[in-house]
Amino acid sequence: MATDEQAETLAGVGEFAVIDRLVADREQPKAVALGPGDDAAVVFTDDGRVVVSTDMLVEGRHFRLDWSSPHDIGRKAIAQNAADIEAMGARATAFVVAFGAPGDTPSAHALELADGMWQEARLLGAGIVGGDLVGSPQWVISVTALGDLDGREPVRRSRAKPGNTVAVAGELGRSAAGYALLLNGIATFEALRRRHLVPEPPYGQGRAAAEGGATSMTDVSDGLVADLGHIAHASGVGIDLSRDALGADHDALASAATALEMDPWVWVLAGGEDHALVATFPGPPPAGWRVIGRVLDGPPRVLIDGERWHGDSGWQSF
Repeated sequence: MATDEQAETLAGVGEFAVIDRLVADREQPKAVALGPGDDAAVVFTDDGRVVVSTDMLVEGRHFRLDWSSPHDIGRKAIAQNAADIEAMGARATAFVVAFGAPGDTPSAHALELADGMWQEARLLGAGIVGGDLVGSPQWVISVTALGDLDGREPVRRSRAKPGNTVAVAGELGRSAAGYALLLNGIATFEALRRRHLVPEPPYGQGRAAAEGGATSMTDVSDGLVADLGHIAHASGVGIDLSRDALGADHDALASAATALEMDPWVWVLAGGEDHALVATFPGPPPAGWRVIGRVLDGPPRVLIDGERWHGDSGWQSF
């Protein structure tokens, strides 16, 4: 990119000129009938129903510009919203993005952000079909995700049954470990630090779970215990997790935890933003899932080897 283009700011280029640059030469997937350029987009949905989710990322709260590149932030914004669609047993088809930033933000940063979003969306076969750009005291990114159930029923949180197995797809505790490493200025354990900056949801496993008879499902955004607590309360059941079954996650974090003098179980059980999927099944889970516990009769609660978890309760928005 030429030096004069790198020096351009959002205010200097102007809203519509920046938007034109953000959408230029982007190839939309077949699910998009009409992309950016009109007052609204048009997206095909063969199912007749649309799964919709929205989430926000606020600078200083959900990401830091001294840790993350705009490209990383773009990938994270799409990934965490796509995980919500996966958790319903659907596949993401399109995203709508609103971006607020100070007027002196280099326009190149907005382009890098969009490139990151498109890279992550392409992993799903999805597109970014529209959005908005506005001046803001800090970076704020709001993403609305659309998904298609492909004729299946949505997998809700409220239908777990006693006797079901609890299983997870993806890895746990990596993002929380990475955050602790970044916060403490530790430059080693690069893979863990990257997992905080760019999560890796197990794309396609939401559909696999739905086809495998999952009775409930959610993504691990707030922390394993906290998110399973939502299922327990919605379904009126208890959930008992096994430390042995979670041992691989614990062991993968042990060295980083030693360096920080922390307990890796806090990251595994209460660390959020991994965007793994956790679900309940009436029998063995499908390939790509591992059993980590069982569903009990109520009252609603989450236990670890039959005992209450008294550690960190997970992410709190306020």
